[in-house]
Amino acid sequence: DFEARYRDRVIDYVYKTYGAQRVARVATYNTFKARSAIRDIGKVLGFAEEELGKLAKSLPHTYADRIRGVLDHLPELQDSPLKDQRFQLLLDVCEKIAGFPRFLGTHLGGLVISDVPLTDLTPLQKSALGPVITQFDKDDVEALGLVKLDLLSLRTLSVVQDAVQQIQETGAPLDYDRIALDDKATYDMINQGETIGVFQLESPAQRALQTRLEASHMEDIVASMALIRPGPIKGNMVDPYIRRRQGQEEITYLHPLLKPILEKTYGVILFQEQVIEIAIAVAGFTPGEADQLRRIMTHARSQRAMEEIGHHFVQKAILNGIEAEVAESIFACMVGYASYGFCEAHAAAFADTSYKTAYLIKHYPSQYFAALLNHQPMGYYPLHVIANEARRRGIKLLPADVNQSQIDCKADSPASIRIGLKLIKGISRSTLESICQEQELGLFSSVADFIKRIAPPRDEAENIIKCGALDSLYPNRRELLSILPYWESADHLLFVGSLPNTDAITDFSLQQKRFMERELLGLDIQEHFLAFMRPWLHRQGIMSSQELHTVKSGRPVQAAGLLIHPHRPPTRSGRITVFFALEDEFGLTDVTMFE
Repeated sequence: DFEARYRDRVIDYVYKTYGAQRVARVATYNTFKARSAIRDIGKVLGFAEEELGKLAKSLPHTYADRIRGVLDHLPELQDSPLKDQRFQLLLDVCEKIAGFPRFLGTHLGGLVISDVPLTDLTPLQKSALGPVITQFDKDDVEALGLVKLDLLSLRTLSVVQDAVQQIQETGAPLDYDRIALDDKATYDMINQGETIGVFQLESPAQRALQTRLEASHMEDIVASMALIRPGPIKGNMVDPYIRRRQGQEEITYLHPLLKPILEKTYGVILFQEQVIEIAIAVAGFTPGEADQLRRIMTHARSQRAMEEIGHHFVQKAILNGIEAEVAESIFACMVGYASYGFCEAHAAAFADTSYKTAYLIKHYPSQYFAALLNHQPMGYYPLHVIANEARRRGIKLLPADVNQSQIDCKADSPASIRIGLKLIKGISRSTLESICQEQELGLFSSVADFIKRIAPPRDEAENIIKCGALDSLYPNRRELLSILPYWESADHLLFVGSLPNTDAITDFSLQQKRFMERELLGLDIQEHFLAFMRPWLHRQGIMSSQELHTVKSGRPVQAAGLLIHPHRPPTRSGRITVFFALEDEFGLTDVTMFE
């Protein structure tokens, strides 16, 4: 992982260094899933494309052979037309082709480098976007002896670079690589779950974990990376881990040999490296055999392969003096968690970035949030949630302004951010650059001066007016919109003083202005739009997120907010559970809805 803006340069460097004959991107086999199967097979069977599109969109992202299951299980699909008899052949065929290759794609970051021409080892082809790709996927090229490198890049590192640059421009002597990893204020913030905007720690599950984990050193953050994953969650290991860490549950080991390996994770297998260490210590595996065991477990190979390696593990453990029953229990424990095990080195690298981004939020919030706004969309939450979080932390958002704003958002002071012009929807890059170039020649003296010097297209000029970027020159937005056609006339630009009489035009209401700003900027500059509804909501007995914190557990309440990130992950019980958040002017309320 490296700074996202340099990804193309890094890939270009690899090609130039090792030669185009020895470098290629790795292919992926895009297979038939529920939605694509409905569209493609339905088209072959003669159904209308418009109807198929609606049916496909109504389905969740799942496998093609599970369509009937979700039709029976999900409440919103109880009346789905797919249950009609005329679609049964379509569903039958979908079940048959589930998992079949649909087309060849390009792996997100996978790249292979060979010491011989790649055509000696794998067929190649040009991808739809141009780069040459292998016709084998990542598992196949690995079987050929090639090493797949993942040149993924992280947009978070772009945020960090921008934030650090803004911080250093203030004269602060910050060295990001030397940030102290024991800052109590940072850990206190993390332990309060105040981690929206923090790399890898901002999801509701992670924020809830941090309030219970009480992190005090880097190893705790590393463990966080591995705990909120399908394996530990499905295996119900999160609660035991926390209880053991807090001394509420005895730490036990299936065998004394496991203690030095699992002691730092309180007897819980969290990392792939622990699987390797256990295989070496308990069964006497060589490092190569242990890594082969890890590969079989983490790649979800066949049941037969799992049974074979399990038998081999138990037999070697017995020869090492371990009782058969204990060896089998140890292997069962490894299988339970290693299938989703996280690489500790990966977790540590992520944890380092997590902690340091938390440090930047705690000590340099305006610079970090300005950088974060510049690189949306990214992370867990949309732009307006990030902006609302910045305001909640006491940072004032200053409106976009043709005289004051740059293209990017910029920290205006330790407690304020000037919104960048690039957030205005529908504004071309050429217009943005033209505005900044003209600013250097002299500030715009009037709206007419701006129109004359920039000459933006009508739709762009309207958006600039509606979002308030010309308010400092003339505050009546409705009036400006009404006389915009007059200003655009080349004949009248020379006679700016000769304007139509607009005294009777009343400006938009404050509420209308805030709605326009939200629509065109994607965020709330000052009041959250729910603030205008709060008096009515209060009369209805509907609470704000701020009030909910004062209510005793068990009391029925009503709350309202903007729906954020609804999702329905698999659960241990198999019951439908929906997780989402409600956003209002005071922040987020995390909600869990059960079947």
